[in-house]
Amino acid sequence: MTRQTVYPMRLLTLVRHAKSSWDDPTCVDFARPLNERGRRDAPRMATHVLRALGRPDRLISSPALRALTTAQIFAETFSIPQHAIVCEPRIYEAAPETLLGLVQWLDDADRHVMLFGHNPGLSELAHLLARCSFDDLPTCGVVQIGFDSTRWCDIDERAGTQRFYAFPKQLRERS
Repeated sequence: MTRQTVYPMRLLTLVRHAKSSWDDPTCVDFARPLNERGRRDAPRMATHVLRALGRPDRLISSPALRALTTAQIFAETFSIPQHAIVCEPRIYEAAPETLLGLVQWLDDADRHVMLFGHNPGLSELAHLLARCSFDDLPTCGVVQIGFDSTRWCDIDERAGTQRFYAFPKQLRERS
């Protein structure tokens, strides 16, 4: 008898936006762009994530410039058209409970969803859903949580398992 690998039914990959610029003190938070390091880290992380996790079924992003730009860089790396990115205003400055509600309303046709957003919400959501190996998700950090559920609406607190965690400094240290 051969042993069969069991894969989670649902995969949620959380991506914190890449490093943003604080150069312009008059720029409102929502409109802050990526800085040079962020523009350098995002493609590297996207390539690493594509190799490690494969292409997601859906990309959903906060409409804030730094998160949306990060999502666009990942989409380009994944060969996903940028118009396929879903902008979700509820992600910006969201509490973990708001983000959990958003996850519970995801389309069951999408097995692997990648969500681009901000701290502290993403870190708190990750800890709400699974036991995680980090405290705070760093800029352009990526964590994937797997769920043994056939429906997103059934996902609840502590229902997941951390399957992947990476951040730009790890990649820089390996180079």
